[in-house]
Amino acid sequence: MFFTYLRRELRRRRKSALVVASGLALGIALVIVVNAVSTGMGRAQEQVLESLYGLGTDMTVTKAPEPPSETGGERPRFRFDAGGDGEDGERQSSDRVMVQGLQTLDAATVSSVAKADGVADAVGGLSLNVVKVDGEFSRGQFQQRPDAGRGGGSDGEVTGGGADFSIDSFTVYGTDVAHPGMGPLSSSEITDGRGFETSETSEKMAVVDSAYAQEKKLTTGDTVTVSDTKFEIVGVATATSGEAAANVYLPLAQAQALADAKDKITTVYVQANDTQQLGAVESAVLKAVPDATVTTSEDLADTVSGSLSTASGLAETVGRWLSVVVLTAAFLVAGLLTSSAVARRVREFGTLKALGWRSRRVTGQVVGEAVVTGLAGGAMGIGLGLAGAWAVTAFGPSLSAELGASDGGMRGPGGGGGMGGGPGGAAQETAARTLDVVLSAPVSLSVIVLAVGLAVAGGLVAGAFGGWRASRLRPADALSRVA
Repeated sequence: MFFTYLRRELRRRRKSALVVASGLALGIALVIVVNAVSTGMGRAQEQVLESLYGLGTDMTVTKAPEPPSETGGERPRFRFDAGGDGEDGERQSSDRVMVQGLQTLDAATVSSVAKADGVADAVGGLSLNVVKVDGEFSRGQFQQRPDAGRGGGSDGEVTGGGADFSIDSFTVYGTDVAHPGMGPLSSSEITDGRGFETSETSEKMAVVDSAYAQEKKLTTGDTVTVSDTKFEIVGVATATSGEAAANVYLPLAQAQALADAKDKITTVYVQANDTQQLGAVESAVLKAVPDATVTTSEDLADTVSGSLSTASGLAETVGRWLSVVVLTAAFLVAGLLTSSAVARRVREFGTLKALGWRSRRVTGQVVGEAVVTGLAGGAMGIGLGLAGAWAVTAFGPSLSAELGASDGGMRGPGGGGGMGGGPGGAAQETAARTLDVVLSAPVSLSVIVLAVGLAVAGGLVAGAFGGWRASRLRPADALSRVA
């Protein structure tokens, strides 16, 4: 009897039921979209941090750079044999390999950090900046400008002579090949060739970034030369998000030899046992290495600005509060419409009571109709929410994440050398790196369950309004309505 009456009443009053269900559907759809966008924002920020830290890294240990001298520090100089035994104007080249950004740490720091409480694993890396000058030089001395950057052009000057030259500036990262799962290279995917083998700790091999390889027309099997040392390219890596951390990746021992920095590193990448206890792990690391600077992923996330940060803030605040307001309004409207519908059914319910229906049975009938209407609204809302999330993923704009410098913090493998360790060394210590992130709006099963729960809750709220109104009806109400 209950289900038969329920089906007939919903069919007879389908227009009013559709209005109630539509209101609930809009509120539920908004909740789904907001939650999906928030999840997408979180994943976008994780991608940004992975492009800087590398997968599996929870914090980094660096050493702040020394303050510059009053004269601004020594400018890199390149000396050429323009007036020696060779002919004047003979084509020559020279490389300058510099440790990028932060001060170096002893390689033993990795062991000290690894022994700290709460640390699961630690690995070191060395970030270098290479400036290669190639051209014809007459008698004189070439001197690089402090603000020299990547690519050719007049990024230097010759004193005491003339020159026709070009400059190529690129970054090199020395990676610990024995720990391939940590460090900036782990955030790139090998798309051609192969990566380093764990046994190739001192081999003259290189992995190059795909963008740099395309720019310089390099492929696997070619060689890249740094300071007269040739490295065979065994693989090409493509950054999975944002920009690559370096142009060329070498085994750590080879990078140390190039920079004359034996047993030196610039950054220690740390993986914690429990990501929820990073504060305690940070304290333990600082106790083990008192003069170091520890930067957690949360610290780095605080430096992210741009449209990604703005959109994330809107999704977390405005979006959630808007969802609460719309849902509350939808529940109230559904309740008022259900109560109004019961008021129009005074004759019907009064007659049923006169025939012997108890108030509890009448109330149960009204609540049942409201719950079914709420479930219908939930189904509509889930459909609308999934469509909205799909539209955000398919047509949503790309967001920019600007990663500003932070004092002493780790910003890519080069530390103070700018986010991601871009070229230019100390000249980029205060530079910002901008990454473009494609916004997605994934919908999880928990969000669907939440939507179903909201649909049932909306139906119960509407049923409570209608049931309360129906419970106050008396058989005399039906008779007075007939009269």
